Amino acid sequence: MQIKKLIFIFFIFISNSALVKEYVIGFGSCIDQDLPQPIWQAIEAKNVDTFMFLGDNVYGDHPSGKLDKLKKSYITQSTKLPKWLNKKKVISIWDDHDYGINDGGGDFKNKRESQKLFLDFWKIPEDDLRHKRDGLYFNELIEIDDFKINLIVLDTRFFRSKLTSAKSPYVPTNNTDTTILGDEQWNWFEEVISRDSDLILVLSSIQILATEHVFERWDLFPHERLKMIKILDAQETKTLIMSGDRHKGGLYKKGDLIELTSSSLNKPTAAARISRNLSIVPNTIKNQLIEDDKLLQNKIYNYENFGLIKINTKTQNIEISLNDIRGNEVFTYNL
Repeated sequence: MQIKKLIFIFFIFISNSALVKEYVIGFGSCIDQDLPQPIWQAIEAKNVDTFMFLGDNVYGDHPSGKLDKLKKSYITQSTKLPKWLNKKKVISIWDDHDYGINDGGGDFKNKRESQKLFLDFWKIPEDDLRHKRDGLYFNELIEIDDFKINLIVLDTRFFRSKLTSAKSPYVPTNNTDTTILGDEQWNWFEEVISRDSDLILVLSSIQILATEHVFERWDLFPHERLKMIKILDAQETKTLIMSGDRHKGGLYKKGDLIELTSSSLNKPTAAARISRNLSIVPNTIKNQLIEDDKLLQNKIYNYENFGLIKINTKTQNIEISLNDIRGNEVFTYNL
């Protein structure tokens, strides 16, 4: 009788466990087509349902603005990305190196041709709005069981005003007539952010929350950053910002607003590459590996990495993490 009872309890446990659905989203940025890409083995082992490319998905930019290198980069990258990705849902947005010019913005003369190259490479269906309008921003409602994700993918390149100087260190502008998203994209964003969902995912190729480094970031246009934060803070739905670009990984927090930066998939900074092969790291190299920000919640991570979002659709628990090249967790956080 006792054995039958145990079998029954075990059966109930297994049945309830089967009802628990975990949906896994992987994401990352900055993947050079001319370098090895061993990180895909670790990502595949995580059994992701979706993978999101956050920009710099090839390195094809050229100072001249010509797109010959970008075209060749896409051809090379098509032979490098793992075939198992073809069986997954893939989301992608560009940043400067797959836009066509380093730190480029709305004044890039070949941006429309570059947009077509992007859409063709990622096999975006012809009836998609991105084939018909300027910019690569788009919105999608992803439903998993009864769990809804409002996916909002921003274009921080096509409409962006000029930076205050030709190269970093960049400083913020005080000209409030400048923009990152442009009027049309802003109007669209304020409309789609209100869609009914259990989780809002905002994809921005450059960082929104960070303010203290000297490279590209939303804070170079402080009025645009403030506008974005006010809109996101007004949402009652859990919201996560995902960003790349930096060749570093980190978790940033401002109030209830969270941003997870994952970069890079295979192209860490020169200082990180050098330090990995040294038993004693000189201070000149150490200083390049140190970065702080008042909103940074962890020590910055300088080596190859990818992000994960694990969603338990039964309990609606959401766990985010940064993972190293072997798939080990660098840090985790529960939304």
